[in-house]
Amino acid sequence: MRIAVLAGGIGGARFLLGVRAWARAHDAEVTAIVNVGDDVTMHGLRICPDLDSIMYTLGGGSDTERGWGRAGESWTVKEELAKYGAEPTWFGLGDKDIATHLVRTRQLSAGLPLSEITRNLCERWQPGITLLPATDNKLETHAVLAPSGPLEPSAKDVSGARGAQGAIHFQEWWIRYRAEIPTETFVFLGAAESRPAPGVLEALESADVILVAPSNPVVSIAPILAVPGLRAALVGRRVVGVSPIIGGAPVRGMADRCLAVLGVPVTAEAVGALYADFLTAWLVDSGDTAEIDGVKVVRAPLWMTDEAATVAMVEAALAC
Repeated sequence: MRIAVLAGGIGGARFLLGVRAWARAHDAEVTAIVNVGDDVTMHGLRICPDLDSIMYTLGGGSDTERGWGRAGESWTVKEELAKYGAEPTWFGLGDKDIATHLVRTRQLSAGLPLSEITRNLCERWQPGITLLPATDNKLETHAVLAPSGPLEPSAKDVSGARGAQGAIHFQEWWIRYRAEIPTETFVFLGAAESRPAPGVLEALESADVILVAPSNPVVSIAPILAVPGLRAALVGRRVVGVSPIIGGAPVRGMADRCLAVLGVPVTAEAVGALYADFLTAWLVDSGDTAEIDGVKVVRAPLWMTDEAATVAMVEAALAC
C-alpha cells in the first residue's frame, strides 16, 4: 500500500509518527509532501521549519516538551548575535539547529535543489518515510497588512492586495507580532511561478490513499495546494482529511487566528469545507459534527495523546 500525506507544522509531524507506525505494521510506503511556505532566510541561512520539524520528530531528535527545535539545544550563537545587536533579534536559532541550516544553505549555494538537499539531510535522521518539499522553488507565506496597520521596514509591497500597505513574512507576523497586528489576508509569494518538486506528482498519482494531516489549513496546507497542479492532482482521488479543530479550537498553534483573518469559522465543518472540492472523507473528533456536500464525515477520537492514539486515528482515516 502507498500512502501520501500533505503535512506541515508540529501537528503534521506528530500525525506522521502515527502514519509511520501503521505503515511499518502493514508493510506500507509513506511519502510526506511538506509545506515550504514557512521557509525564511535569517542571518544568511535558509531555514525550513516544517521540513526540519518533521525530520527531527521522525528522527528522534526533536524537543518534545517545547514542541519545536532540537532536543538538548543550546543558544550560545543566539546570545552572541544579540550582543552584536544583529537583527532579527526576535527570531532565535539554536546551536544544533544552525548546523542543519548551514548544511542546507551551503548546498543551495552549490546549486542543489531543496528536494535533493532534504534527501541528503534525511540520510542522517532516517525518518523512515520519504520527505518531499511541495516545491523546490522559493515560496513564502506573507501576511498582508491592513491599511490601518503599521507599515514595518520589512514590509514588502503587494500589488493589488485590496489596498493594503504591504506584507511581512509569516514568521515575523506570528513570532514577532503574535498575530496581533491588523491583517487582511495571506499570500503565497512565488506560488504562481513554482512547480511541484520532483516526485511529488508521482507520489500523489501512485498513492492508494492521500491523507491531509491535521495541520494549520491556512499556512501549512494551503501553501502546498497553491503550487500549480497539486490541488488538481487531488481531485477524483481517494483523499481523507483529518480535522485540526476539536471543539471549536485548534489542537495546537495559531489556526484560529489565521482562520479569523480569512473570516472562516473555527469549526471542523468550516475547515473541511476548504477542502471540499477534493475530499472523499473528513475525519472529525468524536464530539464534533460536520456536514459537507459530497464528503463523507466520520467521527473518531482525534487527540494525539501518544503514538497509539495517533495510530488509531490513522486507522480510522484509512477505513473511510
